[in-house]
Amino acid sequence: MNSRWSDEAAIGFGPDLLAQRVYSSRLLGAEDSLVLHGGGNTSVKAACRNIFGEEVPTLYIKGSGWDLKTISAAGFSPERLHECQRLAALPELSDAEMVKQLRLALLDPTAPDGSIETLVHACIPAVFVDHTHADAILVLSNSPQGRAALPELFPEFLILPYVMPGFDLAKQVHQAVQSGQLKGKKGFILLSHGIFTFADSAKESYEAMIEAVSRAEAFIAAKAAKTSLPIAPSLDLGRLSAIRKQVSLLRGQPVIIRRDDSPAALRLSQSPECASRGPLTPDHTIRTKRLPAVLGADLEASLAAFTAEYQSYFDRHAKSEHRRLDLAPRWAVWQDRGLLSFGVSRQEASQVIDIAGHTAQSILDAESLGGWLPLDAAELFAIEYWELEQRKLKSNAVRPQLQGKIALVTGAAAGIGRLCAEELLRQGACVVGIDIAAGFDDLKHPSFLGLRCDLGVEAELKAAVERCVAEFGGLDIIICNAGIFIAGDYVEKLENNVWDKTLQINLTANRQLLKYAIPFLKQGLDSAVLFVGSRNVGAPGPGAAAYSVSKAGLTQLARVLSLELAPDGIRVNVVHPDAVFDTNLWTPEKLLSSATRYGLTVDEYKRRNLLKTEITSPDVAGVCVALCGPLFLKTTGAQVPVDGGNDRII
Repeated sequence: MNSRWSDEAAIGFGPDLLAQRVYSSRLLGAEDSLVLHGGGNTSVKAACRNIFGEEVPTLYIKGSGWDLKTISAAGFSPERLHECQRLAALPELSDAEMVKQLRLALLDPTAPDGSIETLVHACIPAVFVDHTHADAILVLSNSPQGRAALPELFPEFLILPYVMPGFDLAKQVHQAVQSGQLKGKKGFILLSHGIFTFADSAKESYEAMIEAVSRAEAFIAAKAAKTSLPIAPSLDLGRLSAIRKQVSLLRGQPVIIRRDDSPAALRLSQSPECASRGPLTPDHTIRTKRLPAVLGADLEASLAAFTAEYQSYFDRHAKSEHRRLDLAPRWAVWQDRGLLSFGVSRQEASQVIDIAGHTAQSILDAESLGGWLPLDAAELFAIEYWELEQRKLKSNAVRPQLQGKIALVTGAAAGIGRLCAEELLRQGACVVGIDIAAGFDDLKHPSFLGLRCDLGVEAELKAAVERCVAEFGGLDIIICNAGIFIAGDYVEKLENNVWDKTLQINLTANRQLLKYAIPFLKQGLDSAVLFVGSRNVGAPGPGAAAYSVSKAGLTQLARVLSLELAPDGIRVNVVHPDAVFDTNLWTPEKLLSSATRYGLTVDEYKRRNLLKTEITSPDVAGVCVALCGPLFLKTTGAQVPVDGGNDRII
């Protein structure tokens, strides 16, 4: 690990202490092996001028919910330093009371809650304090040989036994300061938790962290066993989709899967018993639970073993005030295939797989140092069911209605398809959008994957379905929106190529897509298929035979599929739009020409329906997504017009 410090860059952040704190905090946050997804915390002691012009000694501590990688000055909670120090000196303080008092000690009521380790930082007699959950330090403290080497390897650090974060740790550090144990030290290492460094300058404290972690990394590297790189087997998509469904049922809501088949993940999956000892650091149990599931050949038996162990773990350690979490794993060791994470959102699944990957490498490193020795189950339970952390989980209880669902939308680069994709994302789904046009560059969303796909090529349709399952873990929703309308002629003059191309894109491609998607939809959660038809199905016009026949055939395909897929709980419905003029198919010139042909103004032409209302792409997309959601959970085989009312249809 190399220092990223730049004097020039530091000056660019500004000369004051808080600006320097922001700069060095971001340097720490840039190292995943130091902090992950909001882990770690930093502080600086400075003065804050109050409304009376008085300088108040202040502890600026990383606020809850902020990530060191991107933190700004607003992310630091300004706490009255002397009050924090007095709190740390109390003989007893409950977690709830500590949080309350820290809120009262804030100099800015709009600031975020300070870190749960605020009192620890307040105790330390240095201007800058850095705390990380460095992988290398944890490997040493969680292995027999590493733990034995700590005093000699880090003589300028105090080695402290593990205690609960919050007031217990603050009390331990306060006593160490009062007894002079930290005098002349650069920091301290808390077993099974992490490392603290401190100094009167941001640079000195940061570089002490980097140097200490580098020293640990070098020690591990010298002991590491030489192994050949494992080869990842081909991905079993059917198995992956089945795993997702079973984990979703255990959790009580759909989950997204992320995969890790890196060399470390594959090696751990070949020795899954190593992962069944405990997490990298107790803090991770909030996101990962104590242990992963180990998935072998018998999926049901593997998950049953996990749920039985978790129930037993809860029963052994729970008190009357505890309410058991769901029985679903947050990550799994997929034997010989790597690691999987499960999250109700793409973000959660990504955070867990990152933690799992770091855990895998750290466990393997620890095996070279005598084995992995995490904290015992009781101490891990205390963190997983800690009141302060459970409160954070409960604050996120409200979720979008399609959260965790996985959808595929055809013709998603523009128009109705694009709006369907955006609405699905807004409602919490992960979306794969496919289109022959390149139109996804401006749709930047972590839960969206845009693929170029020619609907006229069956192999590309198959590949799109497989990529969707590989990326997110399964498939629940398909919206078949893509279609073409080629200005045709009366049947006696209709060219074969117009007929063939129209039927291929509007009808045959949808049948081919469903052929490959249905096996995964059968393993989905409340799966739904939605076809975008046309008013022409019920009220065709002359000169549009290819388009009208293709949409009529699509509607009939939907009716057949609704019969075939109902036993598997898969809904199949159709939306029939009409007069949707805000798409790329309609230019102002074409719209004016059509309106003139009927002797109408453009506005009258747009509203040429019984309700005298304009039909827009968002109107159609909203109905499409609604039919795929929980509101229409018991509807299949339906044909829903979105046309403002058409007398020819009625």
